[in-house]
Amino acid sequence: MNQTDPIPGPALGSPVRALPFALSYLLIPIMIFTALNGGWWLLLPALATFGAFAALDTLLGIDPSNPDTETDDDKLIWHRYIVLGWVPVALLLMAWMVWYVPQASHLAWYEKIIMFFNVGLANGAVGIVYAHELMHQKNKQERWAGDILMALVGYGHFRTEHLLVHHRYVGTPRDGVTARYNEPFHKFFLRVLVHGFSSAWRAEKQMLGRKNLPVWHSSNPHWRYWGLQFGIMGVAVLLGGFVGLLLWLYQALVAIWYLELVNYVEHYGLTRKHLGEGKYEHVLPRHSWNSAHMASNWLLINLQRHSDHHYKPDRRYPLLQTYREEEAPALPSGYPVIAAAALIPPLWFRMMNPRVRKWRKMYYPEINDWGPYKRGETPMPRGAS
Repeated sequence: MNQTDPIPGPALGSPVRALPFALSYLLIPIMIFTALNGGWWLLLPALATFGAFAALDTLLGIDPSNPDTETDDDKLIWHRYIVLGWVPVALLLMAWMVWYVPQASHLAWYEKIIMFFNVGLANGAVGIVYAHELMHQKNKQERWAGDILMALVGYGHFRTEHLLVHHRYVGTPRDGVTARYNEPFHKFFLRVLVHGFSSAWRAEKQMLGRKNLPVWHSSNPHWRYWGLQFGIMGVAVLLGGFVGLLLWLYQALVAIWYLELVNYVEHYGLTRKHLGEGKYEHVLPRHSWNSAHMASNWLLINLQRHSDHHYKPDRRYPLLQTYREEEAPALPSGYPVIAAAALIPPLWFRMMNPRVRKWRKMYYPEINDWGPYKRGETPMPRGAS
């Protein structure tokens, strides 16, 4: 693939190169300050992340540089510390929030709800994104760290669903997370919530079956998912009582909502070509929406370079590549703006449907009947078997 050329700068192993990706840690003092003060300060976390990074995207534009993909893992140590360091920080922040907010007399009941909406956004925009990076790694320590972050939002099965189902079947009817053309987000969200757990359970059952093991075998990671989640729920009750548990559940729902909102925009309307007999073409950069906007990629540790992530799923985030538009479809802006647009279906369809149609003509001019792309229906050229 002929991507954009590398642009020289500080060595990839330098902490200077890693530092912009650590901007998300500024959320910690902001969240604590907001909880201590309440009032209009409750708007600060959202403004300091989505608002600020959307503005920075406009100011700084895109980053067309591509790092050397052959960079040794030991040279990425600072980038790895940033992701792993979030685990204890997130656990401590959650414990403090669950303990402090329910008893905070200066916060009205609705302010407590808004505060935990902020907690959910932080866990969705940072925690789950970091968990996503960790769950793709091969060593057990990083996968455990990813499972802990997913347990903080009660969505542990996402690892199984993401690795065994989404990456394998993206762009096909078997992937529930590929948003259909003309499918509004609220419909997508409800569909994914219903589909996700059963799909993850079925995937692990099939994996164990190939080893002649029952689904209840101790190696089924769902035991770990549930154990971590119920453990965190128990801590929430101990620290914050019944109110603390309710607030924890609420932030988990917000984080999951934001995760699936991002999933929605990452593959909206993009499908892999059906080759016949249930087979599809290999996953290519063209099967994910790409965004090289600089600032929001700092916040989301290059998640927006999603085309390369699906093309090379085991590539660590600082090595992810960006592509020219003839190789991968580009979003008009970073996720902070795009995600907001996805919440307004008429605006979203007006913005993205012409881009999907352009994508179809550019990459698959031989296909002239795309159909509605419902479950069990896949686009293919007329006459294909």
